[in-house]
Amino acid sequence: MRRSITRIAHGLAATLLLLVAACGDPPPAPEQAVREWVERGEALAEDKDRRALVDMIAEAYTDGRGNTRDDISDMFRAVFIGQKTVSLIVSIDDIEVYGDSAAQLSLTVGMAGLSNTRFGMNADAYKFEMELEQRDDEWLLYSARWAPVGGDLR
Repeated sequence: MRRSITRIAHGLAATLLLLVAACGDPPPAPEQAVREWVERGEALAEDKDRRALVDMIAEAYTDGRGNTRDDISDMFRAVFIGQKTVSLIVSIDDIEVYGDSAAQLSLTVGMAGLSNTRFGMNADAYKFEMELEQRDDEWLLYSARWAPVGGDLR
């Protein structure tokens, strides 16, 4: 009798483990997904992978400066050409998620890089406010404002 109970318990445990494994990890909560989006962007920028960075931006991107997605792509190109290396220190100041498909993100980003300039190194710190939307399970940047730390965002 005891062996039967043990076999049943082991069978139930194995079935539960299979069910949990088959379900996989649940999709991340929207805030966690936005954090992962930031981490991905940081890694791509440090790798100077402009195309993959641009893929994180919605085709309908616009900002208060009149920039489009293509303009932001050109900015990445200019920065990456002028820098031998790019190093970032990213601090997420605030994430506000609206529903499950929109978010506003505030970041402070310290940027340093070895450059082709006379001194060989550049360093800056900027504040960013970004508006993201989730489309087809992918978070995309739709608009952004930025300024050097201490400046007015625009």
